[in-house]
Amino acid sequence: MAGTLYIVGTPIGNLEDVSMRALRVLGEVDLIAAEDTRRTARLLQHYSIATATTSLHEHNERGKTPHLIARLQAGASIALVSDAGMPLVSDPGAGLVTEARNAGIPIQVVPGPSAITAALAGAGLSGPFAFLGFAPASGKKRKEWLARFGQLTGSLTVVFFEAPHRMVKTLAELQPILVNRPIIVAKELSKIHESLVEQPIASWLDEHSEGTRTKGEFVVLVPAPSEAVAERMRPPSAEDVLREFGHLTDSGLLKARAAAKLLAEKYDLTASEIYQLHSRRQK
Repeated sequence: MAGTLYIVGTPIGNLEDVSMRALRVLGEVDLIAAEDTRRTARLLQHYSIATATTSLHEHNERGKTPHLIARLQAGASIALVSDAGMPLVSDPGAGLVTEARNAGIPIQVVPGPSAITAALAGAGLSGPFAFLGFAPASGKKRKEWLARFGQLTGSLTVVFFEAPHRMVKTLAELQPILVNRPIIVAKELSKIHESLVEQPIASWLDEHSEGTRTKGEFVVLVPAPSEAVAERMRPPSAEDVLREFGHLTDSGLLKARAAAKLLAEKYDLTASEIYQLHSRRQK
């Protein structure tokens, strides 16, 4: 009979936040698969838990998963934990869980603390939100992440994680999208020096220089826009675009090509779409 794979949430900072059920499971399983065995050891030592651990992180998950699945199929029970919070939430473990599910191995989730919900609650934000994880470090994926961020911030609260050494770069790239909307930056959640500060994105950047570092990770929240901001961000109607196009060209401020290019950039359209609207109106 196969053992059980437990997905166990662990404290994001304060070790007292661990649940009684999590401690029981960590003490009863045959093995703990941990993102960082050294980090997990601090929790286990604090509660006098002697269960053996093995590392399971993004660099070795593919290679170690078959071995862990074999142990589960042989009857061993394994607890999956990350450095802090819930496994798989911007942390490794998805490959192991997927393979266990495909193999028919029982899976139980032991819920625990989450930096996302802690930050949302502390900020007093109760509406719908989108979680975008960590911004990719560079390349096409980063550009796609930034574009998706811009699409979502028009109607939802957006939450993401960022590492200290990339925080300034990421917020600097987001500033043209947010202009000077307020952001909420949380760090050291549940720890002695916990902070959760709301300020315009430009103010945060003014106070922090490139290379600024701090311990832990940041949780950044961009609250959904107020009604006034949402009104300004609402996509314009075809009539609005044509009216502005006509003002620019009829007044002699710009030639048609330059006006179409300007409006295309302003409203995230293409110049050909501007021309098509103009042509339909002329008919």
